[in-house]
Amino acid sequence: MCGIVGYIGKQKASPILINGLLRLEYRGYDSAGIATIEENKINIMKVKGRVKNLYNLDGIDNLKGTIGIAHTRWATHGIPSTQNAHPHSDNSKEFAVVHNGIIENYNDLKTFLTEKGYKFYSQTDTEIIPNLVHYYYQKEDKDDDLKVLRAVKNACADLKGSYAIELVTSHAPNKMIVVRKDSPLVIGKGDGENYISSDIPAILSFTKDFYLIDDNEFAVLTRDAVEFYNNKLEKINKKVESIQWSATSAEKDGYDDYMLKEIHEQPNAIRETIGSRLPEDGPCYFEDLNFTKEYLDSINKIYIVACGTAMHAGLVGKNILEKLCKIQTEVDIASEFRYRDPLINTQTLCIFISQSGETADTIAALKLAKQKGATTLAITNVIGSSITREADYSIYTHAGPEIAVASTKAYTSQVVLISILAIYFAELLESVDTKIIKNLKTEILKLPAKIEETIKVDKQIQEFSRKVFQEKDIFFLGRGIDCTVAQEGSLKLKEISYIHSEAYAAGELKHGPIALIEKGITVIGIITDPQLVEKSVSNIQEVITRGAKTLIITNQDLPQNHFDTIIKIPEVNYLLSPVISVVPLQLLSYYISKEKGLDVDKPRNLAKSVTVE
Repeated sequence: MCGIVGYIGKQKASPILINGLLRLEYRGYDSAGIATIEENKINIMKVKGRVKNLYNLDGIDNLKGTIGIAHTRWATHGIPSTQNAHPHSDNSKEFAVVHNGIIENYNDLKTFLTEKGYKFYSQTDTEIIPNLVHYYYQKEDKDDDLKVLRAVKNACADLKGSYAIELVTSHAPNKMIVVRKDSPLVIGKGDGENYISSDIPAILSFTKDFYLIDDNEFAVLTRDAVEFYNNKLEKINKKVESIQWSATSAEKDGYDDYMLKEIHEQPNAIRETIGSRLPEDGPCYFEDLNFTKEYLDSINKIYIVACGTAMHAGLVGKNILEKLCKIQTEVDIASEFRYRDPLINTQTLCIFISQSGETADTIAALKLAKQKGATTLAITNVIGSSITREADYSIYTHAGPEIAVASTKAYTSQVVLISILAIYFAELLESVDTKIIKNLKTEILKLPAKIEETIKVDKQIQEFSRKVFQEKDIFFLGRGIDCTVAQEGSLKLKEISYIHSEAYAAGELKHGPIALIEKGITVIGIITDPQLVEKSVSNIQEVITRGAKTLIITNQDLPQNHFDTIIKIPEVNYLLSPVISVVPLQLLSYYISKEKGLDVDKPRNLAKSVTVE
């Protein structure tokens, strides 16, 4: 969960590297560093803390090198410190690397290298890599243009785990080598220059043309060319992919924080996600899917597998898929999925959701499902990401870059896309009345306008936030599909305000959780399903009786005198209500965090893309 950037060209590398790190800081921010080639020698500068601290280092402005690598860190091995910051070099200072991922066998390799006379100065697993490359370089008999590449390849053969690696060396001062396995890496193609990054937005202002590297592939970069090799060091061809994101979409555009900007971007993100997939007169259309009625009839189970917010989108999807398609659907946490030997066969459809398309646990679960014979479908926001290259089928949200760690527009776009997918399946299966389908299509097309209307509760939410931002515990309640929104609202609050919160199915209160309710505690309820209004009101009345303060998010007519605060949202089919009802909860988390003076976009201990287990 770190960010890496690289540059090789004719311009000064250091400003480009630091600019890229600033754009990647949502991936990690406990330390940062750069390494440039200065007069054929490696120069490393690194610092504890945020990327901006690099500007304070003596000599940073004097760097003239036009080749360099850079890293912003989220600690896995070793505490945040300058010593543990990347880049790391070998003992001879001839090789320098930055690395995203985890080397699982680093203790064994450290013992091996120590016995060979190497010394280590950090607590990181990464320091193994340049020393291992040096070890194999020294063993090379053949002195040719591929000598460094062979040393890197031999070192990687010893590594167990995940990695995206950039390497520069004084032995080839006009080249850079990169390699990836289970960790994201892209190469941006310029004119007489090339860029490397772990995520597209970091270098989007420089180029829209990208090479997408697959697992166990190596690239050797010069200013004018990029050569690709497989793990046998056989040359391979790569085509350039054009990414049509706007560089300005990764800027704040006048908002105080990315998260607030992205909350306000949700109407457009949903319009883009709907695209041409949802004609009111005619069936749903997915250009990249060719499912048939016969195939869907053969499915005995659907698994939706994801982590965090994406998993919550999957919970909404379960409700819609089962309601419309009459197919048993289970939602599983990706980090647990492959360790419980799930019951999967050729009659199983497995849907995997990941905003970045690089979530390590989700990709590992996908690979397992394929091994067991399931059909796999990826839902992601990033074209060409790792998950799309593993799955049988891929469909995309079109939310644009999401920079804030706490996901907002990606979640609502995922829910909308799963809803359209469920309609697509239902139309093929002819499993539900066409009037229901037509109504849902109409409702989905109205969602962007209804979110715009919902965002207007901003001032009410801000006022409520001032009353509760100092609380230590907050509870979220919902029934049916509202329970899935309660879970997402609770997660958002934890992520960026550091307030302990829990979400419960409201009907479960009396089975234990009500013991936690005491006078003055805040309980937030979501009520949007007309079939469950009376039950939900009754459940929330139980916490009011015990002295709880209540905030209710609803589109139903409720008795005004029952609750402390009621936030009214637009009416919508209850199956789609999570797209609307989550917005006030996103705003609530945002404003509570602001009241506490916290960094909304970069909450402690979290990173945007979880690319390690």
